[in-house]
Amino acid sequence: MAGHQHYHESMLSVEEALERILDLCIPLNAERRTILETLGHVLAEDVISSIDVPQLDNSAMDGYAVQANSLVGASKSSPVLLDVIGNVAAGQLPDAVVRPRTAVRIMTGAPLPKGADAVIPFEDTDEGYPRHSSVGVNRIAIFTQVDPTSHVRAAGRDIKRGEQVLERGTLLRSPHVGVLASLGINAVKVVRSPKVAILSTGDELVEPGEEMKPGHIYNSNSSGLASAVVRSGGEPKILGIASDNVQTLSAKIEEGLTTDLLITSAGVSRGDYDIVKDVLAKMGKIEFWSVRMRPAKPLAFGILTGPDGRGVPHLGLPGNPVSALVAFEQLGRPAILKMMGKTDLKRPVIDAVLKDPIYNADGRRVYARAVVTKRNGVYYAKLTGHQDSNLLTSMAKANGLAICPEEDSVKKIGEVVKVQMIDWPEVVF
Repeated sequence: MAGHQHYHESMLSVEEALERILDLCIPLNAERRTILETLGHVLAEDVISSIDVPQLDNSAMDGYAVQANSLVGASKSSPVLLDVIGNVAAGQLPDAVVRPRTAVRIMTGAPLPKGADAVIPFEDTDEGYPRHSSVGVNRIAIFTQVDPTSHVRAAGRDIKRGEQVLERGTLLRSPHVGVLASLGINAVKVVRSPKVAILSTGDELVEPGEEMKPGHIYNSNSSGLASAVVRSGGEPKILGIASDNVQTLSAKIEEGLTTDLLITSAGVSRGDYDIVKDVLAKMGKIEFWSVRMRPAKPLAFGILTGPDGRGVPHLGLPGNPVSALVAFEQLGRPAILKMMGKTDLKRPVIDAVLKDPIYNADGRRVYARAVVTKRNGVYYAKLTGHQDSNLLTSMAKANGLAICPEEDSVKKIGEVVKVQMIDWPEVVF
């Protein structure tokens, strides 16, 4: 086996590690998607409206289209009578022209007839009184006066033709998708999702569903990391398990280099076999880091050269399941978000009162798995039990990571700490 002299292992803060990773993870190219496939994506083009929204002046109420000056002085005791000269429903174009002392019966959303400048709602008329059929009725009593434009939605009031409605870089939410549809747009350019290859390494691993052999463990990292990738907006490609030999490992990594990001778990700590490090060193430029965090101290990061000569970022996570997921939260998720063109890369952080102590033995930043609850407007953080990095249930029970900074040897019960919310806003009330 080759020695460690090929590798420079430096001790970095979480921020330094993240900065180096983000420097090499750049936003991906754009692709055209139907609007229903754009939710959560970043818009890669400005959207200019080709129409007015609404396209025509239209009614905001069911009622009667009128000329406001025909109703001066109208009241309950002294109603104004108008001749009803037509009827218009939503989706129809009116053919009647409203003149003084006339009205057209109109439904919400229907275009305003020519000559009309206001709409009187049904409740301000005698429609509904049992006298004769309202459709086609030839006279209507109006009980109130109105100002011009009352209950009228003006053409272009929401969006004007030629207006820039959405700008490049917008993170698309449901209302944005609705706006695109209202403009008649059914597809737009967005920054595409990164394809993320996930590889677990180690002879001791077997896949879930396979027969368990003595001394082996099930491969939980691939499934846990793949679902974390999906939740971050990426598209996972699970490569399975690479055993500890050069040939298998090289083949699996090469398969991963057809993607936008390769994530491996295990094989990056100081005590690991050099085989993973040797293979990675042959395929690109990789640095091995110690990061001042607990769990997840050992990490690797760099650029591997794909079969097409393209550089593919590689993030090497620790093998312990909790360490892998915590390191992914701090470093992998922000990388994926940046590749998607997003700028808000951080989880929400809250202040919470500790219900259990957090101990920090060696000057690293501790991410303690915690359940955050809220009572009387105050957040509380209770640890999920033993914090060993092989206890995956401690992560499964948590909705946040309570932080003990590097410089503190302990955070005591009752102290207020920062908690990074990994499930938000799913706080237990």
